Amino acid sequence: MRTPICDEFGIEFPIFAFSHCRDVVAAVSRAGGYGVLGALYFTPDELEMELAWIDEHVDGRPYGVDLVMPSTLLDAARGEHEASQLEADLEAMIPAENREFVEKVLAEHGVPPLPADAPAPHHLLGWTDTTARSQLDVALAHPVSLLVNALGPPPADVVEQAHERGIKVAALASTPRHALKHKANGVDVIVAQGTEAGGHTGEISSVVLWPDVIEAMGPDTPVLAAGGIGRGSQIAAALAMGAAGVWTGSIWLTVTESDMSPLIVEKLLEAGSGDTVRSRVLTGKPARQLRTEWTDAFERPDSPGYLPMPLQFMLVSDAFARISRSGNRELTGMAVGQVVGTMNEVRTVRQVVQQLVEEYVEAVERIQKLG
Repeated sequence: MRTPICDEFGIEFPIFAFSHCRDVVAAVSRAGGYGVLGALYFTPDELEMELAWIDEHVDGRPYGVDLVMPSTLLDAARGEHEASQLEADLEAMIPAENREFVEKVLAEHGVPPLPADAPAPHHLLGWTDTTARSQLDVALAHPVSLLVNALGPPPADVVEQAHERGIKVAALASTPRHALKHKANGVDVIVAQGTEAGGHTGEISSVVLWPDVIEAMGPDTPVLAAGGIGRGSQIAAALAMGAAGVWTGSIWLTVTESDMSPLIVEKLLEAGSGDTVRSRVLTGKPARQLRTEWTDAFERPDSPGYLPMPLQFMLVSDAFARISRSGNRELTGMAVGQVVGTMNEVRTVRQVVQQLVEEYVEAVERIQKLG
């Protein structure tokens, strides 16, 4: 399974794993893959603690950090702002009818308010350039070897800062046009993510997207195939198309090391590949997630619709905290891809990596026998 990108990043297998859980990130890197921590949901202080922990538990193996610095955003969220003032200004832009609708749906399902002593949920986080910059500063202070931008081409000065420190830069693309923009901005690695993936996705399926992006990038820009990967045979197919490796995410949600709640893990294990939906309910941009009564509610005739990023997440962040605390099954969801249909048991990270490698070898041997 070894490809040139393994030598470039000092890893055994070209399996890149995105997770918001530090334990998963460290375990994947220790198992021979490459763990990437999603920084979005952490304050700068929290991110510092997470990365310091990874530094101590990754056994000297390489890892990276994923940020969200959207290229398209509300005008009010652009430019230079104090983070606290920016959040206040954006909160004031959320219409009352949208807040009232959220409360209506929660009331329909008997979800109570948060207790007075409960920690206040984060609202803005890293959805803007202003707030993501502080996360970037924290990441650059640690021995990361890859910086990833999840939405749009990363700012040119961010790419420059990373390159000055010897850090490679990657970015997700859902069309060849997006990939070309990334390459023009100096991005080193393209993650071609098909619509099957969890989280923010485009509309093109993986098997169509991967070869298109690989061809557009040419031989000098490595492409990681992403979207629906949960089997080693899919890795073999991606490498056969010319991919340098694979980018995975959903399959790590149900591993032993994951910090998902028991209810979410239970729902993921029960879900089939048809139980996800691309919805704007989470962030204001299309993101694949479990279909729930929460996602369905925002498609009802009485729904006021979705707000643009980052207002939508700011609108629903309190609601998600309340749903999680109440343990409401009908409203509990999770960003996950269509590969959820194959996630039927809890395994360790090392077991998942081992199975991917073994299935890859079996797939290659099947092809060789055809000759």
